[in-house]
Amino acid sequence: MLKRRRNSRRSAARTPRWRWPKLDWSRILLSAVGLAVLALMAAGLGLLLDQPIQQVIVTGSLQRVSALDVEQVVRARLAGVGLVTVNLADISAAVRSLPWVDTAAVQRRWPRALKVELVEQTAVARWNGTGLVNARGQLFMSEARFVPPELPQLSGPSGTEAEVTARYLAVQGELTESGLRLVTLTLDARGALEFTLDDGVVVRLGRTQVDARFERFVRAAARLVSQRAADIGYVDMRYGNGFAVGWKGQATHVASAPGGRADG
Repeated sequence: MLKRRRNSRRSAARTPRWRWPKLDWSRILLSAVGLAVLALMAAGLGLLLDQPIQQVIVTGSLQRVSALDVEQVVRARLAGVGLVTVNLADISAAVRSLPWVDTAAVQRRWPRALKVELVEQTAVARWNGTGLVNARGQLFMSEARFVPPELPQLSGPSGTEAEVTARYLAVQGELTESGLRLVTLTLDARGALEFTLDDGVVVRLGRTQVDARFERFVRAAARLVSQRAADIGYVDMRYGNGFAVGWKGQATHVASAPGGRADG
């Protein structure tokens, strides 16, 4: 029994105690000093590069946007900031708020300048009289001071700008190939669509099967309109397999519509 106790004490004596690892404090200190020096150098470099912005360079094919207006908007947001600390996204958003500006890319130009590259909006049509829409169907100006008279007139309920513009862009090419030119395209509150040609002929497409009815107009009625536009008041495509022609001063004539009148 005594022997076992002695062996137990010897085993306990041989068990190593846990100790804190030895640290190379000199290396740690040198690393900390190095990091602090790097941080100070970075801060000093930032202060050195953060120079006051003295020049605003405006580029792009500008016809309706004034470079002076752009520069004024930019300089209004430069108070208290330099070339490093300036918020480029904020500057870009402010420039895009100007009339006729579509996109604005802002870049730093060392040592003391900002470059603003602009792309102007391209109006493809008028909207509800005084508005202008681009090819994406965005109403980028609701009350335009100058509305180009050569642009077609698109109309529809609020929120349908993209739908009506897409419809216009889809049909204008085929009409041009047929020797016809669209001047108005209207979507009414019920969802019915019609367009007017430059010779005054109104083409009614209705609410349903609009694509099929338009293709039937191009295929079967466009030649008649080209030849007899002065005598035609309207063309109604809202028939199953034909169309109706409203002659000026005469009764309506229905051309091959055995399927009867279609809904809408």
